[in-house]
Amino acid sequence: MDEITEEVLTPFLFEDIKTSERPEIILANVPEFKELMMQYECAIMEVNTKLHVLNNEFSHMHQRNPIESIKTRIKTPASILEKLNRRNLPICIDSLENGLTDIAGIRVICPFPDDIYNVAELLTNQDDVITVARKDYIKNPKKNGYKSLHLIIKVPIYSAEGEQKELVEIQLRTIAMDYWSVLEYELYYKKRDNAEIEAELKKYAEEIANLDYRMLKLRNKIEKIVYKETN
Repeated sequence: MDEITEEVLTPFLFEDIKTSERPEIILANVPEFKELMMQYECAIMEVNTKLHVLNNEFSHMHQRNPIESIKTRIKTPASILEKLNRRNLPICIDSLENGLTDIAGIRVICPFPDDIYNVAELLTNQDDVITVARKDYIKNPKKNGYKSLHLIIKVPIYSAEGEQKELVEIQLRTIAMDYWSVLEYELYYKKRDNAEIEAELKKYAEEIANLDYRMLKLRNKIEKIVYKETN
């Protein structure tokens, strides 16, 4: 890891980025940027808490968990700069807040496809959650076969300055969808724009989706059997 000198640790301005050889380090030390990243961290904690509460409540009512795991992340300064440049956006707070919607991200992994929609509904129906955008790549998969439900929401965070609302992107997938997505990235990023590989990956995505729904049918069958035995 490169050493960060005392000089680099002093506060910088957005204007300093244009002349820097390491713009990501400059960005990371702009006071306004650091403040905004802290707000995004708070927003992630808020949504993470909501999801854990929903998971516990659902488990209490239905004797199973609709969430297998939750992963969170904040985009790195380098990744933020790359995306701003790709979109030809100026490097400023306004671009970060209004031009990028995925700085704060949460990935929710669910056991079954219906869990995805149940969790999404329970979360977005909360009074303090505002749904900004929703893209259903499960019902309408991407060209390569990618499936996931994407939500962009606003949640309140509280500080000495009062209530603010920050954006959080949420991706909800089944275990099988996540398995495909992780391996697709590992395999395909090395050989993009290859029609044969893309077709094969899409075929596997369809096979995994079929398995997802077969397992869902099996779960429902088991639940009916258990219900009959206990009533």
